[in-house]
Order: sequence, then C-alpha cells, then structure tokens
Amino acid sequence: MSATTVRQRRSVTRSSRPASVRAFSLDWRPLAIPAFRRMWAASVICAVGGSFSVVAVPTQLFTVTGSSSAVGAAAGVSFAALVVAAVWSGARADVMDRRTILLAAHLGLALTYTALWLHAVLGGRSVPVLLVAVAFQGLTYGTVMTTTGAVVPRLVPAELLPAANSLSSLVRYGGSVVGPMLAGVLVPVVGLGTLYLFDAVALLAVVWAVVMLPPLPPPPATGMAGKGAVAGKGSMAGAAGNGDRAGKAGAVSGGRGTSAAARMLAGFRHLAADRLLVAVLAVDLAAMVFGMPSALFPELARDVFGGAAGGGPETGLLYAAYPAGVVVAGLLSGTFTRARRHGALVAGAAVAWGITVVLVGLAAELWIALAALALGGAVNCVLSAFRTTITQARTDDAVRGRVQGALTIVLNGGPQIANLLHGFASVHLHDSTSVPLHDAAAGMLDGPRLVICVGGLLTVITVAAITWAIPELRRYTAPAPPTAPAPAPGPEPAPRPETVAARTSPARPDDRVSSAAASRARAGRR
Repeated sequence: MSATTVRQRRSVTRSSRPASVRAFSLDWRPLAIPAFRRMWAASVICAVGGSFSVVAVPTQLFTVTGSSSAVGAAAGVSFAALVVAAVWSGARADVMDRRTILLAAHLGLALTYTALWLHAVLGGRSVPVLLVAVAFQGLTYGTVMTTTGAVVPRLVPAELLPAANSLSSLVRYGGSVVGPMLAGVLVPVVGLGTLYLFDAVALLAVVWAVVMLPPLPPPPATGMAGKGAVAGKGSMAGAAGNGDRAGKAGAVSGGRGTSAAARMLAGFRHLAADRLLVAVLAVDLAAMVFGMPSALFPELARDVFGGAAGGGPETGLLYAAYPAGVVVAGLLSGTFTRARRHGALVAGAAVAWGITVVLVGLAAELWIALAALALGGAVNCVLSAFRTTITQARTDDAVRGRVQGALTIVLNGGPQIANLLHGFASVHLHDSTSVPLHDAAAGMLDGPRLVICVGGLLTVITVAAITWAIPELRRYTAPAPPTAPAPAPGPEPAPRPETVAARTSPARPDDRVSSAAASRARAGRR
C-alpha cells in the first residue's frame, strides 16, 4: 500500500462524515482563500459599525428641516450619484488596477463620513453641506459596489462563487438589521454626529483588507477570459462558449486610449448581445419592480393589521421580516450553493418570490404576512446568489467592470422604481374607490393588498414569459469543478526492503497538499 493510497483513504473518511451536516449549514469554503477571507471579515465589521449613516443622515436632515421631503431629496441625490459612479467606475475598472480603484473609493467614503462628523460637531445645520456629502457618499458607494463585484471573480474560483455571493448577502442583510438597531440605541448615548465617526473608523478595516489584496491589473488587450486573472482558470470557468465570448470581449474591451463613453457603450453592447445575461437581469428587475412592496408597508400595517398611524411595531416587523429571511437562508447556504443548474434556480426563485408576495397581499393576519415575507427573503437570497454568479462567471474579465456597473444600477434602481409604482398605484386606488379600506376581517382585497397581489402575479407572469422566450436561462448549467487528472497507470517497481516501512506508514501532515492550499497557490495570493 502506497502513501498516496493512505492519503486518499484518509481524505475520503474525513470528508464523508460531516457531509450531511455541511449540506444544512453555512458554506464556508470561500473563506479558505486568504484574500477573500480578509475582505469578508472586514465587511462584517463595516456592515454593522459602518452602516450607522443609514440612520444618521435621514435623521439629521429631518431634524434640521422638519420635512420628509428633504429626506426624499437626499435619497434622490444619492441614487443619481450612485448611477454616475456605477457607469464611470465600471468603465475604469476594465482599464485600471481594480485594487487601486477600490482603495480610493473606500478612502473617499471614510473621508465623507469624517466630514459629516466634523459638520455635526460644528452644529450640523447646513442642508446644502449635507446634500453634498450625500452625493459624495453615493459616488463612493457606487464605486465600491461596482468594483467589488468585478474583483471577487478574480479572487474566488468559479465553483465557489455561489458560496461567496451567499456569504456577502448574509453580511449585507445582517448588517441592514443589526446596524440600524444598534444606531437607534447609540444615538441617545453618544449623539448623532458620533455615528459618522464610527462609520469612518469601521471603514479602516476594509481599507486594510484592500491594501492586502494582490495587484489586480486589467487583462491583456486581447480580452481573453482568464488571462491575467488572479484566480487562474478555475475562476473564469463558465458555460460552453467562453472562447466565443472572449473574442467578443476583445472586440469591445477598448484600450486605455479609448474614451470612457465609448467603453461604456461597448460594455452595454456586450451585455445586450448575451441573451443569458439579458434574461438574468430582466428576471431580477421584474422581481424587484413588480414584487417589492416595501413602500406600502406603513399603509398595510395601519389599514390591514391595525397599527398606529404614525408607525409602530407592525411596521417595523414588516420591514424586518424580509432581511431576516435572507439571513436565515444565508446561514443555510450549504443547501443550495453546490447546485449547478444556476439558470433554473434564478427563474424558480423569482417565481417563488412572486408567489410569496401574493401571499403577503392575501394575508389577513400579521403573522402570515411576516412568514410570507421571511420566506420571500429566503428565496431572494438564492436568486441573488445565482444571479450574481452567472453575471460574474459568464462575463469576460475585459468587460466585467462595465457589466457590474449595469448590475449595480439595476439592483439599486429596481427598488426605487418599485416604490414609485406601488405608491402611485395605491394612491390611484384610494382616489378611485369609496370602499372602506380598514376592514381586514371582511376579507376584501382592496387598497394596498390588491396592489401587492397584482405585483406578485405580474412577477410570476413576467418571469415565466422571460423564461419561455429565452430558453438559455432555464438550460444554463454551470460547468463541473475542475479535477486533477489521474496519473497514468504503470507497473509499480518492487519495493526495496529499506523503504517498505516508509511506504506503509501514514503520510505526514506536511506531505499533504490540500485543495484549499492548491487554490491559494493557483490564485497567487499573499
């Protein structure tokens, strides 16, 4: 028996025992990669300690002006700045070192929070200063989102992208729950302005993680997928036809001398030419625009579930149920991240989301609505993980920055459009009907409930139509993870007496090269 045989048997025994447990737990595999592990750990700190401005900025604006219109104007300014940043940074990320862009964006965001802290210390009564700071916040945050989406596939092999994206969703939504709650507790203790300082300090952890990344230069001018990628061939594995897409990427990638506008247009042309990417973005946009009823939660809480007119526990629970479902699904990511039928999972999760939205509209009891929203958050975690994975693995590195910029706009613009549509539809129903809206016990489907149900049905119908019209979506299957080729069989020489003991003894731990170590070596990480 050779030492190789011993190693193989030990590996099988070690991996087979906890397999059933891993299938129902958090998929930690991407954290074996040091660069991703550092960025993820830093994002955990920033998701909680760096999200206080989500509460501080609107609170300060409302305190200064006494008007919610100022809060709405700030949201519009932030979104407009984010769109500009997503388009610009996506184009720059395809011709510049992405680590440099990411470092500059995080430093800019930290400086913005520092300026907001100084403004609060000096009195914090200037609305123009606050709006300018909000614009800078949108610019830097949009750059961070876009560039991070283009960096992760350079750090993580393709087969681990679903797990990596699930880990990121877990942190993002977990922070969206814990961060604002903690901010609400800290405001009366340390004051509103100090929250900005906490955000700036928390961002230092992310700055350190970015500094520790290896250089991430743009790919060669040929635009071939995988060349120059830090993660090697595994990180650029996609569906069949990568070679054809690489040629297309080379045609649209542009050089350093190409104008930013030309690069952006070339990136959008590349995106529009790929039917699978168009289908993925269309499904995600339909799920958010038609099926995201968060703008109606205050009205739903008051008119259906008997909440207070000015907001109360019912409203808070409705807003918290969706991210809670995302967090639970993220903690159980091992149940879906190893699947390979990514396209079918995207379409199925979007349809399931539409059904849960219909259940929310039909619910006459608060606990039913909360359960449906939590279930919707769970299926949306699956949708988000595989939507991002397809766009990352399917897109060639030469145009990945611009495609991520388009994805950033969709992800942030979709909920904004949803708020407008749901709010307009609800107001129109109020103006066109004289039926009382406060009798939930009567089972009447009117007001916000009707709008929510129609949105859920539109989601299901639209996603089904997209899936039928673009069959590439339901047929898309991620390639199998690469495996090391087996050595060619050959006659084994007769053992010499002095080496029999060495060959039959167990392999030493330092003789083993784990797959994680091989991935790290292949990725060239620090």
